Amino acid sequence: MHPILTAALLLLPAGDAAPADTALVHNTFSIIAVDPATGESGVATTTRVACVGNAVPHVRAGVGAVATQSWTRVEYGPELLDMLEAGTSPDGAMERAVAADEGRERRQVGVISVDGRSALFTGEETTEWAGHLPGRNHAVLGNLLVGSEVLEAVSAAFVASEGSGRHLVDRLVEALAAGQEAGGDARKGRVQSAAVIVADPREGRSRRPDGVTADINVCEHPEPVAELRRIHDAVSERLGYRTLAQPRGNDVWQLRVILHALGHYRPELEGVERDGDAFLYTQPLVEAVEAFREEEGLATADLGSPAGLVDAETVARLWAALERAGRAEGVAAEIREHTGVFR
Repeated sequence: MHPILTAALLLLPAGDAAPADTALVHNTFSIIAVDPATGESGVATTTRVACVGNAVPHVRAGVGAVATQSWTRVEYGPELLDMLEAGTSPDGAMERAVAADEGRERRQVGVISVDGRSALFTGEETTEWAGHLPGRNHAVLGNLLVGSEVLEAVSAAFVASEGSGRHLVDRLVEALAAGQEAGGDARKGRVQSAAVIVADPREGRSRRPDGVTADINVCEHPEPVAELRRIHDAVSERLGYRTLAQPRGNDVWQLRVILHALGHYRPELEGVERDGDAFLYTQPLVEAVEAFREEEGLATADLGSPAGLVDAETVARLWAALERAGRAEGVAAEIREHTGVFR
């Protein structure tokens, strides 16, 4: 096992067929890490083959994390975690696992325990540039990279976020992106994938019995690490993941006119003026839309749809309702007076 950043020479061409017992090949880079403040453990990984998340990363709540790659032996994941859970140190677990593997010189594997201790192994027959780099509460490993700068960038980014209070998954995705920015996988023009998985032993933090909180597996994407970030931010609803604005425009006025004609919006008025808030999607208009959707049997906010949802189906239902009420022609004529291209 390599205690410091090391490189292994290319002894096996990347295009060679794998033996039947080592059919999975993931030339990749990964970070394994824990957060001592929360007890979280996680892995983030990316490569230029599909579905890296199906084989490389392994976590166990309250125990640690494993990344197994190069000529990937998936069994390393549960084997190493089982040994950690039984009280074996990361070094002892790695020594036992690797010693029993006849194909070890083509493997690359890292394990980290929840207390931050790690052990890493890069076989002599992994594809250059290959190596690994241990750090405090994390370790990085990779093969078929542009150079050692990839692992150094991953490690530096993770260290920079230490003590920030950010969730481990957020920090892992950021660190992976730093490695990608530094050059990442040396190959070009291939299918790409990325994944991140985190387990949290704290009560109530996960909806799953295994404690996994985040499990994002981008099986194929032109920019998989960026897609990890997009998914993470969208699912966690992080401010900035979308553009926020109260809708305003002529279409909002048209919606008012139609709902007024159907008796759902300010029926006491003779009509809808084109001034003030007439163009702004206000709460009373949202409530009128909700009333119409309920009347039409469409999903409302009570069932989990966004409040005031006006999509293509809603618009079609609005015009159909106007037809049934004998109001469609008059409303269409009113709207035409104020819509069109007048540039």
